[in-house]
This record gives sequence, C-alpha cells and structure tokens, in this order.
Amino acid sequence: MIEWLSGLLCLWLGICGQQGASGTCRDVVHDSNKHVVCSYRLAQVSVEMFHSDKNKKPYGSLAPLKRQLDRTPLMLANGGMYHENLAPVGLYIERGRQFVGASTKGGWGNFHLLPNGVFWIDGDRAGVSETKAFLRRSIKVAHGVDYATQSGPMLVIDGKLHPRFLKDSTSKKIRNGVGVSADGQWVHFAQSRGLVTFWSFGTLFRDVLETPNALFLDGSISTMEAGDYRLGGWRPLGPIIGVFAR
Repeated sequence: MIEWLSGLLCLWLGICGQQGASGTCRDVVHDSNKHVVCSYRLAQVSVEMFHSDKNKKPYGSLAPLKRQLDRTPLMLANGGMYHENLAPVGLYIERGRQFVGASTKGGWGNFHLLPNGVFWIDGDRAGVSETKAFLRRSIKVAHGVDYATQSGPMLVIDGKLHPRFLKDSTSKKIRNGVGVSADGQWVHFAQSRGLVTFWSFGTLFRDVLETPNALFLDGSISTMEAGDYRLGGWRPLGPIIGVFAR
C-alpha cells in the first residue's frame, strides 16, 4: 500500500526517477516545463571538475573524458562557460589548482549579467556564492577549495531571483544550472528539456528545489548524462562536472 501511494505521489508531483542511496535523478515538471533534476547527498558523493587531459588538451565533450576515467560517474554535465578555444571564461579551479582567475566585470552576454557566481567544492562541502562574496571569504574557502567554476548569471541570490529576470520575458532557451540546499547537505543539478525563461528556471531552484542560491551554467550547449538520461551532447564543452559515488 505504501509503495502504491508513493508511486501515485511521484506521478502527481512529476518527480519520478532513478533513485539510489546517494541521490536521485528524476523528471520534474515546473511552470508547465519539463526538466531533469539530479540531487546528491554531498556526504555520499564526490563532485569533481574536469577540463583537459594529461596532454593539456581540452576534453571538449563527455566521451573522451569517460574513456580516461577509472570510475563510473553517477552524472556528467557541462560545468560553465568558455571561449572559442574551450578555455573557461571565469574562475576555474581543479584539484586545488587555479587555472583561470575570477572575472568581476560586467558586459555583454549571460556570464556578465551581474551578479554572476561561483559553484565550489571543498571536500564534502559545496556552495554557490555570488562572485564578489566568494572572493571576500576566508583564504581557506576562497582560494583553498578543491574545485570551483564561475558562470552567470546567478539564478537565485539569498532566496531571491536575479533582479534582472523578467516574468514576461520572451527569451527562451534550454538551460542548466546548479544549487545547494540551505543546510548544505544536497547539491541539485537541473536541465530543462525544452526552452525556458530565466524567470521560470530560477523559480524551479527557488520554489521547488528550495536552494537559497543557484547558478546558471549555460544555455544551448547544456549537456547531461546520468543513468538512462541523455540530454544534449552535440556541441563542444569547456569545463565538465562529474559526480561519483564515494
């Protein structure tokens, strides 16, 4: 009876999916838009970032990275914006080494739609921080983290949508992003299956996933592989985020 009721609730809420001890990937319908959401308990997974192989050649897609991994990832996804040569646009830290410095300048394009932010990993801790707030933090967090990638704009900032988002916007694209739960125990990755506005995508993180801070990773190049889920993958990638069971 309990399993039957759980199944009905799953279908009604639109959050059915593949579940495991460390997390779950499921389909979520929000604001009449379909998304894939993967949520992981940080104490039970390792979240890492990848950009280039041992010859310093950018992976460029998920397939070359998977061939060199000695573990099976729970999830792989694009992890931030990049230049034509696939180099990260903003701050990028991998295994404690900073490859690109942070950018705090405004300008054209989503990355520079300030405030932008940083998704960072430090052991079994993770966070999404507005860029300037991240840089103001202690040396241990701001410069001693294991992994970090900068992107923009922020989707949710301290529980509020980015101030430039418009509810009636006509700009719709496939989008993906990341947020961390208020208690810091869960990280949530989401990718839309269709075209969505920033407003709609931001409210997914604020109202459904209840992440006080969330970051937009990218738009049309959005790519995710997790279990049987395969989204995107036909455009080049710069930074890549991987999630692995501990």
